[in-house]
Amino acid sequence: MDSREDRISKILEENLLRLDDVLACMVARKGMEGIVPPSDKFKINDVGVWQVLQKTMNEFFDIIEAYSSYGLNKVYFELGEYDVMFFILPRTDVALIAVISSLANRGLLEVEMENARRQILQVLEEDGQ
Repeated sequence: MDSREDRISKILEENLLRLDDVLACMVARKGMEGIVPPSDKFKINDVGVWQVLQKTMNEFFDIIEAYSSYGLNKVYFELGEYDVMFFILPRTDVALIAVISSLANRGLLEVEMENARRQILQVLEEDGQ
C-alpha cells in the first residue's frame, strides 16, 4: 500500500495539477513543510516568483494560526498575476494550497479544491491522523 504522503501527492496531481489554471499546489504548513508534488509538475518556473509566493504564504500561516480556532477555513490572496487559495484542514495548522492564474474561474476551482480537501481528509482519517 502506498504511504499517506504518496496518496495525498496523487490526489494533488490527479485532481488539481491536471487543471490548466492550477499552476502549483501542495499540502503544507508554515515553512512550506508538507507534501509537495515534484516541481516539474508545476507551471511556474520563475524562481523570483516562487520566493515571493513562499514568503507571502508563510506570512498567511500566521493569520491561519491566529484565527483557525474561530472557524477560519479558507484564505485567498492576490499577488500580481497570481491568486493563492488556502483551504485549511480542520483542527490543524495545515492547508491545501493552490496557486492559480488571476484570470482563472475561481468558483470552479473552489469546487475542485473542496473535493481534494475532502479526499485528503479521508486519507488522514484512514491513517488515524
